[in-house]
Amino acid sequence: MEADLKAKYLGGMVGSALGDALGELAFWNPERKRLCALVERLEELTYTDDTAMAIGLAASILEKRGIDQQHLGDTFSRNFNREPWRGYAPGPPAVFSLVRSGGISYVEAARSLFEGAGSLGNGAAMRIVPVGLVFHDSDCLYEVAVASAEVTHAHPVGKDGAAVLARAIAQAVKLSPESNIPGELFTQRLIDFARTEEIRRKMELVRTLIREEAPPARAAPLLGRSVAVDESMPFAIYSFLRHPKSFEECLFCATLSGGDRDTLGAMACAISGAHLGLEAIPHSWRQKLENRPTIERLASSLHELTRSALP
Repeated sequence: MEADLKAKYLGGMVGSALGDALGELAFWNPERKRLCALVERLEELTYTDDTAMAIGLAASILEKRGIDQQHLGDTFSRNFNREPWRGYAPGPPAVFSLVRSGGISYVEAARSLFEGAGSLGNGAAMRIVPVGLVFHDSDCLYEVAVASAEVTHAHPVGKDGAAVLARAIAQAVKLSPESNIPGELFTQRLIDFARTEEIRRKMELVRTLIREEAPPARAAPLLGRSVAVDESMPFAIYSFLRHPKSFEECLFCATLSGGDRDTLGAMACAISGAHLGLEAIPHSWRQKLENRPTIERLASSLHELTRSALP
């Protein structure tokens, strides 16, 4: 059982990174055949800020054995300064700059954005996979997810979206990859977990679309695929529930339907990888993933942390 759980941690971290990397390529290669041909030719699959921040979150959790917001913000800021070309949206760098120049906390800086409303973008959800893995069996999952989110995303919807995706990943960790996904129960738990009307309403729509076996062409415009978390995270969950037995089909559903393709891929494939495990991810893709040894080492260390006493 421990070996299976470790495979799920590896699958979640590697899967999210590959969803990110292939989703980025899909912006310019939005057809499956073209995308697969390009992946075959490339020697390396490069990830974006989505995975860079997931790596930072994992590293901070391991060092602090939980969420320390100051340490997490410092980790994000340091990684951004080292690799600013990863494709960051303007929000996180603005937070880093405000902290550096104003002597305020990361949470205070995040709350000052967007005229004091904070960001409701999907940037906190795209990186949440380490939280969903480590705290998959914890009663404080929501609070931990929110604490990790509000370092850069302080809007209630931004935090809620990250927490609900963490809950989806946590559920996937607990489910056997051989069993059928209980779609009704899976989505109902997400509906019950959500604390904002915007996210709850979209989770109810996901439940309806899965129940009706709605194709992506119908689901995508209804659920949304933008950079707002309530307009993208739900479609990522739909993509997983539409293809719970296939990592590849989940990835293609999430990334080839338009919108914020790399983040949709990162979110959907975090769930799929956490459900199916590492071996369900094509070996040739895994071998080409940029920085794979580091990502796998972090996943293994997160698994070891889960086995020890968490705060």
